Amino acid sequence: MIHSKTLISIGAAIALLLLLLSAYTVNQAEQVIITQFGRPVGDPIIEPGLHFKLPFVQDVNRFDKRYLAWDGPLVEMSTKDKTYIQVDTFARWRITDPMRYYLRLRDERSAQSRLEDILGSETRTAIARHELIEVVRTDKERTPMRDETLAVAAGEGTLGVLRPIQFGRARIEQDVFHAAQPKLAEFGIELLDVRFKRINYNQQVLERIYQRMISERLQIAQRFRSEGEGEAARINGKKERDINEIESAAYKKIQQIHGEADAKATEVYAQAYTQNPEAAEFFKFTKSMETYRKILNKDATIVLSTNSDVFELLKRGEQKRP
Repeated sequence: MIHSKTLISIGAAIALLLLLLSAYTVNQAEQVIITQFGRPVGDPIIEPGLHFKLPFVQDVNRFDKRYLAWDGPLVEMSTKDKTYIQVDTFARWRITDPMRYYLRLRDERSAQSRLEDILGSETRTAIARHELIEVVRTDKERTPMRDETLAVAAGEGTLGVLRPIQFGRARIEQDVFHAAQPKLAEFGIELLDVRFKRINYNQQVLERIYQRMISERLQIAQRFRSEGEGEAARINGKKERDINEIESAAYKKIQQIHGEADAKATEVYAQAYTQNPEAAEFFKFTKSMETYRKILNKDATIVLSTNSDVFELLKRGEQKRP
């Protein structure tokens, strides 16, 4: 009796073990392919829940059903205008045909490697077909920002004005997406989106760009300096004209006042010294004295003719001296 119970217990334990080994669960984010000795058996299992397989001979291969990320390395490539840039690309994808995915790639590591090959190749091809400004600018509908300093300095020129584009970065990303999508579909992968995460200049190109920026700024500085010098010359010229006009007007006013004063003084003298002959004679004498005072000093030497007025006065003064 004890022996039969033991056998029953052992049998129950073996049956439970086989049940545990044959049962497996699939959650909402997974899809499963059952393989027997490495070969797929049956259709992919995409419904979540409890499922069963043959123990020991069959294996469960799980694949993610969610959106997956691919983050490519920073790769250097050349644009159409032979400018070397470094492009960092990322994409989103998912497994839509797990059977084909398993047969062609086996696991996610291989899928990431194939994504890098295909997306990297298509990115290089797309970048090589367009100039640098097409890659940098977002899209042709967007109005680019303008450097007002450059715009003011440029005037009617093109300095600081970005030329219009035909495609833009968004269109190039779409070209990469449409070119890579059918190639990845052969591996059971659906490509959802491709974007350029970052675009850097090559170090040598960066140096040339810095030199160009410096040259543009020096151009602007020289233009501002020239305009400033021209404005300073205009202001100085206007100042000189204003000073000359003011001085001329002041000199004219001074001469007018002097003339009026001299006329008034002459009128006063005339009224004072023409009242009688003695006054007139006195006036003549005082004016002669003033003239002597101005022309004669201790170091003066005068040569006079005998018929000059000055000689006549000196002679008269000598005759009256006792």
